[in-house]
Amino acid sequence: MNSLFRKSLSSMLGCAALALAGHAMAAPAPADPIHVDIPVPLKHADVVFNMDHRAFVGDLPVGMNYMHLLAMRYAKDHVTGKIIGVFHGAGAYMVLNDKAYDAARHVKTGNPYAPIIASLRKQGVQIEECRVSMMAHHWGNADLLPGVLVNGGAVARLIELQQQGYVQIQP
Repeated sequence: MNSLFRKSLSSMLGCAALALAGHAMAAPAPADPIHVDIPVPLKHADVVFNMDHRAFVGDLPVGMNYMHLLAMRYAKDHVTGKIIGVFHGAGAYMVLNDKAYDAARHVKTGNPYAPIIASLRKQGVQIEECRVSMMAHHWGNADLLPGVLVNGGAVARLIELQQQGYVQIQP
């Protein structure tokens, strides 16, 4: 992927994420004020995102956007806890490095989600890839983006995390 295209794509994805985050965080005031009947003051939340399928708003993966928005809320409201994204099945390709992504998707663009994954990691989100999905596609650890962890199997990992008190989000 050439440098100009990567910068443009990164900028475009960043702007899209910021626009969605800004819209969600600072929507214009409604004509009639909103009365909240059930406030939701989180103090601690351990959350796992089950990233096993494709779901998009335009070109932005919904689950990645939700991880970003939740991490922003944690920081803003001083919420403790952990956010984990478990990629597997039809969503497993999203955490591949450029070379492996191009081969898997039959393109020459590189992984357009790489900047989003890097940003999520900077926000403290743990990103995991399923060993079973990797085996099915003949991928190795060297095919993953930097910092992506490999779990022993996504389904077992989701069960394990739920048993530890994590709430599962299925975007």
